[in-house]
Amino acid sequence: MFVDRVKIFAQAGKGGRGCVSFRREKFVPKGGPDGGDGGRGGNVILRADRHVDNLANLFYEPMIKAKSGGHGMGKKMAGRAGADKIVKVPTGTIVCRVNATDQSHTAHGPREPQPITDLTRDGQEFVLCHGGAGGKGNVRFKSSRNRAPRQYTEGEEGEQGHFFLELRTIADAGLVGYPNAGKSTLLRKISAARPKVAAYPFTTLHPIVGVIEFPGYRRATVADIPGLIDGAHRGLGLGHEFLRHITRCRALVFVVDIAGSEGRNPVEDLQNLRRELDLYDSTLSSRTWFVVANKMDLPGANGNLETLQKRFPNRQILPTSAAKGEGIVAVKQELAFRLTNDEGIVSAAI
Repeated sequence: MFVDRVKIFAQAGKGGRGCVSFRREKFVPKGGPDGGDGGRGGNVILRADRHVDNLANLFYEPMIKAKSGGHGMGKKMAGRAGADKIVKVPTGTIVCRVNATDQSHTAHGPREPQPITDLTRDGQEFVLCHGGAGGKGNVRFKSSRNRAPRQYTEGEEGEQGHFFLELRTIADAGLVGYPNAGKSTLLRKISAARPKVAAYPFTTLHPIVGVIEFPGYRRATVADIPGLIDGAHRGLGLGHEFLRHITRCRALVFVVDIAGSEGRNPVEDLQNLRRELDLYDSTLSSRTWFVVANKMDLPGANGNLETLQKRFPNRQILPTSAAKGEGIVAVKQELAFRLTNDEGIVSAAI
């Protein structure tokens, strides 16, 4: 089960209670107060882990609680600190605080919660809820005028709250196209990923990331974004469920069924895909992109390719047949060129 959006409740540990104690030892008259402080409560910590690919663990366990601190003891011994609760989440997880009292709306519906952090690096940590401080023992209250204090304080409550976590797949490039355009087959050919391939639409139900190896021990990650449909920016089909995963990609690869085997016009397909991305997020229009004209082995592909090249004369269009493995080398070379900068191939997942 793939889960990329989940709501959770997190609660940090409570601090331990301070201790009231007096030193009682032979030959030590009037030993005085020696009650120790309570231990701090444990924190709730989110840790990005590249080996975790979705939020299913939090879907089944949405209540996260850290341990409370131990109580103080005599002989000025402090209580044990509560153990931190570390929760592993995928890299690319956005965390938002959900305020139940905030009922504000916009013209388009309820106001979206504001992100408080974005975990984009492997090993990056964020303290979601801080544990409460431990209480003070009676030794803290002694003075020249109060030599036998019996005061102490309770430990503080740990922070708690409701949070919304959303995964946005991190990849260097994204394969974008209509259902059955051949994106999954193409990803199989250029990487070791093995997405499901079948002769019906929407065989891919969640983004799948593959790693492409380049010469010189360089590599890049490519995400197979499930097929889009017209109106996806408004939430039609799976809409935003897919589109938000594209926002992380530095380069976009539009995979077009150049043979029109699904009864669509490839030129209109590319225009519609570009429009859907622009309506969803206008910044996507400025990303580097090129076109993979797939299914060149089918009848009618050559004529449609010429029409597409005339419509987009200044855009790189690569004729391929992913099913037969034709044109795959050119696609990998173009990806290497698009993703290469002064620092070489930058991989977001490794």
